[in-house]
Amino acid sequence: MINAAIMVIFPLCLAFAALMDMLTMTIPNRVSLILLASFAVLAPMTGMDWATYGEHFAAGLIVFAVCFVLFGFGAMGGGDAKLLTATAVWFGLNMLLLQYLIYVALFGGLLTVALVVARSDRFVAFRFGPVDHLLNSNVGIPYGVAIGAAALMCYPSTELARYALAGGG
Repeated sequence: MINAAIMVIFPLCLAFAALMDMLTMTIPNRVSLILLASFAVLAPMTGMDWATYGEHFAAGLIVFAVCFVLFGFGAMGGGDAKLLTATAVWFGLNMLLLQYLIYVALFGGLLTVALVVARSDRFVAFRFGPVDHLLNSNVGIPYGVAIGAAALMCYPSTELARYALAGGG
């Protein structure tokens, strides 16, 4: 049961957050809360020691502090900041977190370039009703998509995913 929860909750939350951000430019707070609460409950059940458990929450605090500053300067949305914080807790304070954040930046950059090109007058964009609003230059960039893609790419390397994939619990 623990393995199923580990392998379902994180990916489902990230896919939902990405979809919601793309469709509504909003990431519901409940997604970040579910991620934080589920990690808080599941990690000790995997046998994670308390020092490592604390390091995972330290990773979240560090990412939150950086995101708080970026949000204050208007460089990041609040939903994106909360989602990055919650996912950082799942990655922990290690090189995987850095790899994940680099992927977020790369995917976010690619998404930004793609939307800038799609929004230009010279480009005839493919129209798809539910996401037509993304072609409006007054609409921001749905970074939840980049966060979700990067998180799903890196997730199999996390301690909890490796535990579940190895058949622990």
